[in-house]
Amino acid sequence: MSSPLSAIGKPKIAISACLLGENVRFNGGHKQSSLCRQTLSAYFDFVPLCPEVAIGLGIPREPIRLVGDPQQPQAVGTVHRELNVTAALHAYGQDMAAEHSDLCGYIFMQKSPSCGLERVKVYRDNGAPVEGGGRGIYAQAFCARHPNLPVEEDGRLHDPVLRENFLTRVFVYASWQQWLAEGLTRHRLLAFHSRYKYLLMAHSPAHYKSLGHLLGSMGKDCDLPALAAEYFSELMTALQRCATRGTHSNVLQHISGYLKQALSAADKQEMQTLIGQYRHGIVPLVVPLTLLKHHFRHHPDRYIAQQAYLQPHPENLSLRNAI
Repeated sequence: MSSPLSAIGKPKIAISACLLGENVRFNGGHKQSSLCRQTLSAYFDFVPLCPEVAIGLGIPREPIRLVGDPQQPQAVGTVHRELNVTAALHAYGQDMAAEHSDLCGYIFMQKSPSCGLERVKVYRDNGAPVEGGGRGIYAQAFCARHPNLPVEEDGRLHDPVLRENFLTRVFVYASWQQWLAEGLTRHRLLAFHSRYKYLLMAHSPAHYKSLGHLLGSMGKDCDLPALAAEYFSELMTALQRCATRGTHSNVLQHISGYLKQALSAADKQEMQTLIGQYRHGIVPLVVPLTLLKHHFRHHPDRYIAQQAYLQPHPENLSLRNAI
């Protein structure tokens, strides 16, 4: 099998236009993200979207805010309460979800009453904020149409663990779309699961077991499209869980077991030492991984070579250098 990343190319990610430096905010400014504009743009095709401009609000414009029930808030003007753009934002979210069916991820502007994913301020009629907040109108409508799509807010991407988690999910999503386009069969579904076995184990050992059972019960007469859809939905749910030093260490131990007949006692001890140092937070994940890859270059194993866990995203992104 080829490298997990070889056939994917540059995944397409939607992004709040203000994060790419476009002057579309209510005050005529932007919220440019250097991470997105300068780093990630080399690896992804960004699709900039601004729902507030798209529905006809001007630049600059009266700010809007969410009011009422945090589960079903209304988006209204902060000065002119009669300005209600809830329906327009919701409809635009549905339209964009239908139009952009080839996306592999979405980066939203945090705290935005249109684009925020969580903890967006929602106000009671007396002006007091509701505890916990809510979700932006546009983001809610868009995500409802693409429940498995990897989504994240720009601010959370500054956390190395959350950044690595999100971009891992983007590349898994892109890989799945590629495989669907090439034609799904029982054999290909099993091969896909085999490729992502250790990545899944690192994120959610429980889902690793349940998805194994799901595919193990797959008969010749099963509804393959329905089963594949169930499998992928559970896979993406599992990958939303951030892998920990403990689960990563467990996977490193499993993979290093394939070298037990090839390595000297000293090499085995070095490997175990580095895995232990990683588990206790002394070194980042890239350190034991680099040694593992070194040994597998000298002692190739076909099964391990096709594991996405070893390189779930481009190496030059250096995502595992800080986790």
